[in-house]
Amino acid sequence: MTGTVNISEIRCGSGHAIGVLELDNTSSLNALTLTMLRTIQQQLLHWQYDENIISVIIQAVGDKAFCSGADIRALYYALENDPALTVVDQVSIPTVDDYIHRASNDNSYLAKPFLIDYFTVEYSCDYLIHSYPKPIIAWGKGLVMGGGLGLFIGASHRVVTPSASLAMPEINIGLYPDVGATWFLNQLPAGIGLFLGLTGANVNASDALDLAMADHLIIDKDRERLIKQLKHYPWQNVAENQTAAVITEILTEIATDSERQRPASQMIPYFPQIQAACVAPTLDIVYQQIKAIDGLGCWLENAKQTLANGSPLSANICFHQMQYYQQASLAECFKMELSLSVRCGLVGEFKEGVRARLIDKDAQPQWLYKTISTVDTRLVDSLFIPLWQQQANPLADLM
Repeated sequence: MTGTVNISEIRCGSGHAIGVLELDNTSSLNALTLTMLRTIQQQLLHWQYDENIISVIIQAVGDKAFCSGADIRALYYALENDPALTVVDQVSIPTVDDYIHRASNDNSYLAKPFLIDYFTVEYSCDYLIHSYPKPIIAWGKGLVMGGGLGLFIGASHRVVTPSASLAMPEINIGLYPDVGATWFLNQLPAGIGLFLGLTGANVNASDALDLAMADHLIIDKDRERLIKQLKHYPWQNVAENQTAAVITEILTEIATDSERQRPASQMIPYFPQIQAACVAPTLDIVYQQIKAIDGLGCWLENAKQTLANGSPLSANICFHQMQYYQQASLAECFKMELSLSVRCGLVGEFKEGVRARLIDKDAQPQWLYKTISTVDTRLVDSLFIPLWQQQANPLADLM
């Protein structure tokens, strides 16, 4: 997959500048290649120490997507072309005793460079955005999914346009909500994060604002108005610690004129039912209660169908995330996810999901388990066993 990040700087009248990172991989809905992630990370680190840069904008080329997620085809082919993975492919399912034994006692065969490199750079980049010392404006237009939501959600100023659609649809491909979702889904009202992870349901601009997953709704054409105001603002009179507040004021003023373009909510009408369904002690109960939610409309039916057709193993992993990591810090979640993602990449479910959805496109994934209730919980537990001792984790430096 080809793809690049266009780097530019918008010069301001005050002598300062706004850094711009523009995702440019439109043939794949701006999916993130490893090279693109490295570029974003390196440029953000450079601008972090540039006194002339007062803020950064992350945007994308095209109308369809801010970013559809990670370059999962590259991850698939890294797994497909690795003969060592046949050890996992030949595991007896559903007992998976061989895999569980290896996961608990021997991590050496799991050290696959591309998987580790990709997820390490991706999560490092996401964490950098969350903790960046300068304001970052993320322009969420069109699809904001998976790895794209990982970039978007950590920005200090998250703008959605009326076409925005946010989602963590990993259950469709046998993975799980990563890129810090263990943390940010757990920040949502009780049960909502679990629902989004289990169903891959899309969150439109109105729901994103109501759930505080976005900060401002601005119509597409007003982006130029924003740029103009940023360019001409007298930044020389603004203290460094007040820059974010000024940008908030500018965005809030522009967003006021966009309110009439706000789409009708999709999730909020079902909010009480979703919460009641998803606050339960077991995944089996949650599953049955989601199926029983009353209501008409494509949004709810699509959510139920995704849960029914998605990976039962992924559903169990998501439930584990939401149950056992509610108090974990963002850094702790990223470290855990790095290990979990590498293990998930090797157990076979992710590879099969990508094959069925994106490679062969037969839409008939052969999941390791037929139902949520038949998933071997020992396998789920083994996937959460750290691959590294704490200080050896490639993300050990995250504070």
